[in-house]
Amino acid sequence: MSDAPDHDDIAQRKMQFLFALRSRGVTDARVLTAMEKIDRGPFVRGHFAARAYEDMPLPIACGQTISQPSVVGLMTQALRISPRDKVLEVGTGSGYQAAILSQLARRVYTVDRHKRLVVEANAIFQQLDLTNITAFTADGSFGLPEQAPFDRILVTAAAEDPPGPLLAQLKIGGIMVLPVGQSDAVQSLIRVTRTETGFDYDELRPVRFVPLLEGLGRDG
Repeated sequence: MSDAPDHDDIAQRKMQFLFALRSRGVTDARVLTAMEKIDRGPFVRGHFAARAYEDMPLPIACGQTISQPSVVGLMTQALRISPRDKVLEVGTGSGYQAAILSQLARRVYTVDRHKRLVVEANAIFQQLDLTNITAFTADGSFGLPEQAPFDRILVTAAAEDPPGPLLAQLKIGGIMVLPVGQSDAVQSLIRVTRTETGFDYDELRPVRFVPLLEGLGRDG
């Protein structure tokens, strides 16, 4: 019984976590269920582990961040994923976003330019038995042509414009969600829908993400 207070404390923090998501506009029942099922705890390491259930971005290795949970939820909700979808994520980072996507889609491919992040994320995916995620070390600005086309694409780093290779790898009827803007200014989260004749763009909300960089990280 000695671990009961800790267990109760975690349960309370998780309940507050879900309340914070709803209060910030994450209302899709499937997304909330996925975020309840995937514990953010294992994806936050070191001194910041105690803050895993706070709605804030936190530093991770390689100068990157794990996004604020409400932003993860809003981006996931904006994708409108269906259970048969094949999804590409550009920017694996901690692996938390890919783990959420894995609960909603048939298959998730995730790429990151930092090999260390991919190795660490893969270890968590194995620990959580998330068998429908495939993670690669690659330059995500070129997408993953060998697995294209994708029903959904999520980019977790800001580009000045939606990268052409990613637009090309989106199925007709497919959706891409990404932050767009200069890295030193306010960025906008946008949703791009591919139509028979081109692309439709919706601006969703202001955000701030690390920039989308070409090439591999020094550890990749």
